[in-house]
Amino acid sequence: MLRRRFLASLTAPAVAGICGFRGVDSMAQVSAEELTLLEVALQDSASGLISPGAKLEKLWGEGEFTEGGAWGPDGCLYFSDIGNALMKYDSKAGTVTPFRKPSGRSNGTIIDSKGRLIAAEGANTGGHRRVTATDLKTGKIEVLAERYEGKAFNSPNDVAVDKSGRIYFSDPRYVGNEPRELDFETVFRIDPDGKVTKLDTGAFKPNGLVVSPDGQTLYVADNGGNRRVLLACELDRSGDVKPGKVLHDFGDGRGIDGMTVTTDGRIVATAGKGEKSGIWVFHPDGKLQGIIPTPEAPANCEFGGPNRSTLYILAGVSLYRIETTMRGYDVRD
Repeated sequence: MLRRRFLASLTAPAVAGICGFRGVDSMAQVSAEELTLLEVALQDSASGLISPGAKLEKLWGEGEFTEGGAWGPDGCLYFSDIGNALMKYDSKAGTVTPFRKPSGRSNGTIIDSKGRLIAAEGANTGGHRRVTATDLKTGKIEVLAERYEGKAFNSPNDVAVDKSGRIYFSDPRYVGNEPRELDFETVFRIDPDGKVTKLDTGAFKPNGLVVSPDGQTLYVADNGGNRRVLLACELDRSGDVKPGKVLHDFGDGRGIDGMTVTTDGRIVATAGKGEKSGIWVFHPDGKLQGIIPTPEAPANCEFGGPNRSTLYILAGVSLYRIETTMRGYDVRD
């Protein structure tokens, strides 16, 4: 009886604490008892976010640091292993293979309205410090931007796109010994004609970013200036923004790394540390709906599958997935 009460009282953060930070073979090393606790938490505190009976499934765990995540028109998930490879998960075959290696230290990825794989390629020994578009059929790579006013970028981190064909990317510097040519960290926009524009989002060190389904808001994760916040920036028809308002303040906790959005405008973000590490789901007004716990600290996430209801999670050295009640937004819809 006491055991049943204990299991029923657990929340997602509690279970994330039990199962967190287990290294390369995190899921293989958790005990049957801990897996039971994780499953209870998923059905309890993440109620309304995941499908009844859904379980977090580990698909791959051989990376160095998994990031990005873009669902291709071919039914494959493309994601970054910052050990300098772009990987491809074939959902039909259940295999993970290199798609492009080296990758220029690719980080955030997304599929644009043309079906191209857009990648932010960062710094840190072998990085290209640029944004590229890759044709998934031919593998041809096009450099979209690598300098601003003649100066190399810091380390392109994450990318977002809108229906007008514009690309937004964050350019902080976390790691990398390459000399910096820009004395600021900001968000840039690449227009269809190739013009690169510096945007004032109000972020000190921008990280993850995503455009709302209605195209009126650019969400930006800010992890600088002694704060960890989620910003909502008003986006106009020309792709310009106003400094964002704070939707959520993580205080001294780990802020958002990568994020995506649902068709109804919810923000699905990777954040938190320790017992609060997982997928944080916010309503457009910033209200937290719930947390889906993950065994490793998550870096990014993306919806995929036939109905775009499967959430793929890049966490630690691994790739996970779980079936949700949400539906991811795709700019091609």
